[in-house]
Amino acid sequence: MELEREGQPVLDIRGLWAGYKSTTAIEDITLQVGQGEILGILGPNGSGKSTLLKTILGLMKPWRGQVTAFGQPSYSQRALMGYMPQVEMVDWDFPVTVSDVALMGHFGHIGLLRRPSKVDRQASEEALERVGMAHLRKRLIGELSTGQRRRVLLARALADDPRLLLLDEPLAGLDATAQHQMLDIVRDLQRGGATVVLSTHDLSCVSGACHYAACLNRYLVAYGTPGEVLTEKVLSETFGTHLLMVHLDGQAYAYQHHRHEEPPRPYAEIKDD
Repeated sequence: MELEREGQPVLDIRGLWAGYKSTTAIEDITLQVGQGEILGILGPNGSGKSTLLKTILGLMKPWRGQVTAFGQPSYSQRALMGYMPQVEMVDWDFPVTVSDVALMGHFGHIGLLRRPSKVDRQASEEALERVGMAHLRKRLIGELSTGQRRRVLLARALADDPRLLLLDEPLAGLDATAQHQMLDIVRDLQRGGATVVLSTHDLSCVSGACHYAACLNRYLVAYGTPGEVLTEKVLSETFGTHLLMVHLDGQAYAYQHHRHEEPPRPYAEIKDD
């Protein structure tokens, strides 16, 4: 799905199919992201959000279609991208410090066997400063809280000053205060010129912080501004259940609706049965 924009999009995905072995994870995805935009990708677990981000990075090869970044095949533009994985994908028992993890963001251009230079260490230190974690630089990563770990992963993604930032579930498991702090950092990065693509279950994040929303459930259910996309019909089709929409203070919240049951809970609090 294309939206009218001036100039070449930073990210251009056309007819994208990808998956694992013989299992399709995403099918026929078409969307564009412009310079300085924040795109929020919404969808349930298993909907293909992580697959889409990994395919953009070149970590997975498309079955069909194409992905370009800055006008070139996206896999050739990794040096211009920063990637923050889900915290569940990280071994937090590995004995490394906060500073070590931030430095890992430079391995793409310095190589695994070359010692980091003073310039590399300075850039990593600046990335930790940007996310408010420089004071814990010597702390072991396993000793941090969930919110602090996410900040360190974000610092790693920022170490090379990327122009396109891909964040996989950056808000999952965070309390409201930590979510707001993380979104403030993302907005600051966008105001500094970065383009951001983030996946999330959190509707209020997308409605309050993102320029565009993409609802994904293997295929692209809807793509547009949050006001256009965050409707009961679209979200019910995306999450596979009937959702009741509530708009409060300019943000959207969804509740799972059941008859003769307890009062509805925000969708972000609902666990998979």
